[in-house]
Amino acid sequence: MYRFEEKQLSFTDFNQPQGLQMNPENRWIKKAEMIPWDTIEKEYAKLFPSRTGMPAKPLRMALGSLLIQKQYHYPDEELVEQIRENPYYQYFIGMPGYEDKIPFVPSLLVEFRKRLSEDVLNEINEMIIEYNTQKSDDDNDSNGGDNNSDHGTDNTSNSSANSGTLILDATCAPQNIKYPQDIELLNETREKLEAMLCRISDEYGFYRPRMYKEKARKDYLALAKCRKRGAKKIRKAIKKQLQYIRRDLGYMENLIDNNNVILSAADAELLDILTTVYEQQQYMFENNTHTVENRIVSISQPYIRPIVRGKAKSPVEFGAKLDLSVDETGMCRIEKLSFDAYNESTVLKTAIANYKQRTGHYPERVLVDQIYRNRDNITFCSGLGIRLSGKRLGRPKKDADTKAESKTAYQDNTDRIEVERKFSLAKRKFGLGLLLTKREDTTKASIVLSIIAMNIDRLAALLLRLMRYIVSFFVFDDEKVAVSESVGY
Repeated sequence: MYRFEEKQLSFTDFNQPQGLQMNPENRWIKKAEMIPWDTIEKEYAKLFPSRTGMPAKPLRMALGSLLIQKQYHYPDEELVEQIRENPYYQYFIGMPGYEDKIPFVPSLLVEFRKRLSEDVLNEINEMIIEYNTQKSDDDNDSNGGDNNSDHGTDNTSNSSANSGTLILDATCAPQNIKYPQDIELLNETREKLEAMLCRISDEYGFYRPRMYKEKARKDYLALAKCRKRGAKKIRKAIKKQLQYIRRDLGYMENLIDNNNVILSAADAELLDILTTVYEQQQYMFENNTHTVENRIVSISQPYIRPIVRGKAKSPVEFGAKLDLSVDETGMCRIEKLSFDAYNESTVLKTAIANYKQRTGHYPERVLVDQIYRNRDNITFCSGLGIRLSGKRLGRPKKDADTKAESKTAYQDNTDRIEVERKFSLAKRKFGLGLLLTKREDTTKASIVLSIIAMNIDRLAALLLRLMRYIVSFFVFDDEKVAVSESVGY
């Protein structure tokens, strides 16, 4: 069940603590004004169709808390304490007034992340961008501004004309996991199998099978503590661990088939993961390779895959790969998010189609790096009248336009840097540099939350810049009036 107020809390309605005068120009108050809470709450209520049970926490409290966490990287327990101590935080998450008590228990943040899925958060991001775009257009109309300015929507008479810029690039959001070495992964697999066998044998009253735990541990430590690991030593140690795991899997199969042992859902899932790890490692051992399809690199997070991107700092990354688009207003959207490696060039057509759906027209130019510039994409953009950045394919032409094309290519490459800035900002400031979540769904939600927090931060910065400009404009006018009066004009 879900309940929320028909009208969202405003700053004037907030019950401020006695003796404290809150500043209405505070950044968290300004950020709260940039989010269409009413619209989002109505959409959020659809996730709770039941009319019975205890009412869920409001979306403003759930989303607001997660956005604060993204801004400052607080652990769950610390976040709750910070909200309890800070009246601006309490206003941002929609509390009616300052209260010196925790608004919710820290464990509830996990439920917030589960409830706010990747798709829901992408819709919220779009709502926030659309809300602020409309508000900006309304302000321009009221101030007699130019309605044909480029804000991502085409206000000209010719709605079919291409306009605007779309910047597209991909990056990897690394997961906080231990670097996956084969011997380490096999040792963990063996230990989990041994623990499962012991627990099931005790539950059903069976004798524990002979598993050579101590000997297997010594064989693993003989390599783990070795300073100089040769290829022969590593291969010999892997072979031994594979033999121990094969024996343990045989014991488990015998318990299930011949002794009517029924595994719980969690045990069945874990056994499937451990079996897959063994099969993959056995395949790589037999074929003397380090590559296998859908390779598992973490038992606790089996959805993570190695992503080879060829970067100088980290040629292989372990985490989620995402394509990020940036429009001419600087707003970011996730076009594709996956834990599996994919060819980035396949996202271009989808990103352009999404731009057309949002704005009603195609972009005038699309700024990408070289991997997106295949013949299929070039032909696709050319047919729609879109200029795709980069040099033309084939042998360079010797004509007068070469210099102009080089100048255009240089400008496009300069403008494309904006998406690299977004990647740097998201990883440095908004938690995209190292993901700490453990589940696949919550990890994806965490990535989208980083993008939402970055967009809101940019909107707040633009608003602050506009306010400073307005103040300086009026101050400058007052100074001119004062000078004119002093000289007698």
